[in-house]
Amino acid sequence: MENTKKRSFSAIQPSGTITLGNYLGAIRNWVNMQDDFECIFAIADLHTITVRQEPSALRKHSIELLAMLLAAGIDPEKSLLFCQSHVHQHAELAWVLNCYTQMGELSRMTQFKDKSAKHANNINAGLFTYPTLMAADILLYKADVVPVGEDQKQHLELSRDIAGRFNSTYSDTFVLPEPYIIKSGARVMSLQNPTSKMSKSDENVNGFIALTDDEDTIIRKFKRAVTDSETTVEYREGKYGINNLLNIYSAVTGKTVIEAAKEFSGKGYGDFKLAVGEAVAAHLKPIQERYKDYIGNKDYIVSVYTKSAGIASKIAESTLRKVYKKVGFLQK
Repeated sequence: MENTKKRSFSAIQPSGTITLGNYLGAIRNWVNMQDDFECIFAIADLHTITVRQEPSALRKHSIELLAMLLAAGIDPEKSLLFCQSHVHQHAELAWVLNCYTQMGELSRMTQFKDKSAKHANNINAGLFTYPTLMAADILLYKADVVPVGEDQKQHLELSRDIAGRFNSTYSDTFVLPEPYIIKSGARVMSLQNPTSKMSKSDENVNGFIALTDDEDTIIRKFKRAVTDSETTVEYREGKYGINNLLNIYSAVTGKTVIEAAKEFSGKGYGDFKLAVGEAVAAHLKPIQERYKDYIGNKDYIVSVYTKSAGIASKIAESTLRKVYKKVGFLQK
């Protein structure tokens, strides 16, 4: 029977700690998409080296991320899960697309400006052409949709522009991917600065929850979460810390924000923060248990990414051959 599901592509960098924000904002939604889409997931290790990496640490982080994605529910029987560097067509298509991307387009990318400011001593060409590699990631697989947050919309739009330019120069080659905005995706903010997104690069470790944090650590970090000088647990403009905690509590319990606020009506912030910490710890516990099993079975992880990369390579090669033919390269 012909597969009628739309194809989705997603990638995540193995650059260290995976946070509660990564999980609630993206990974959990990827897991839920597997029944409705033909999902392709890549460990974006090629993207990661735009910032200097310790080689042994990069290998370790890649294995840990693969184990965590499996523990979270990415099913290799339903989806592909592989390392970007294991499918050489990503880098090859990126070069061709570089030749159909304008310097001005790349210089306007917000992420290039932000990363250049953070890594002023290493503003390399890879950092500049990062969005072209991202376009190659997506276009190789003729992805119909790409799950994106607000910070990735600009890159996806550029991917569509590049694909459209190539198609109009030659003939229809690439599918123009559509953004897939997941309405249930929680935007998780820093526990110490609730006007900023939760990030593993936060200098204050109390600002983020790592998916591998134990129960005591999770509860302690929530107890220290920044709130405000008021005493009422309610969701409204200006109550950034409380709003963030309500969003997190809602995401891990399945309750609406309104229901969550009513549950803590008349209770103090201390009780509320403890309850949020306990709810998060309980939600993450089964994932952490599965993670321990996977990380202890590296042979299985290798078998998953090797098999998936083989299948992904065949899909990618079909696209790359068409591209090479259209630009005029001699065929082997």
